[in-house]
Amino acid sequence: MPRAKRGFKARNRRKKILKLAKGNVGGRRKLYRQARETVEKGLTFAYRDRRVLKREMRGLWIIRINAAAREAGLSYSRLIDGLKRAGVVMDRKVLAELAIRDAGAFREVAQRALAALAA
Repeated sequence: MPRAKRGFKARNRRKKILKLAKGNVGGRRKLYRQARETVEKGLTFAYRDRRVLKREMRGLWIIRINAAAREAGLSYSRLIDGLKRAGVVMDRKVLAELAIRDAGAFREVAQRALAALAA
């Protein structure tokens, strides 16, 4: 009975993993088993951290909005409540950009929120 060799499929599978392991140091880049473990863990972290990044960015936006809102005489929660009562539909990303890039426009938005809270 002839000897069964794996052929090109196994080689291609290994080459794919070793290509993904490019940039690692030592055996993590050259030895298949170590490279596979590193690549699998890296892909797991990449998948997880795409969601974590969204979480962290939202937190950063909230911090920036809060800082700008306090300069305008409001807390973050009162600002958001006032905007909802005023019917202003702006997400936190846009509010944070306004707070950084255009303080005057953010103050106007804060005044509208303050007016809605007073009414």
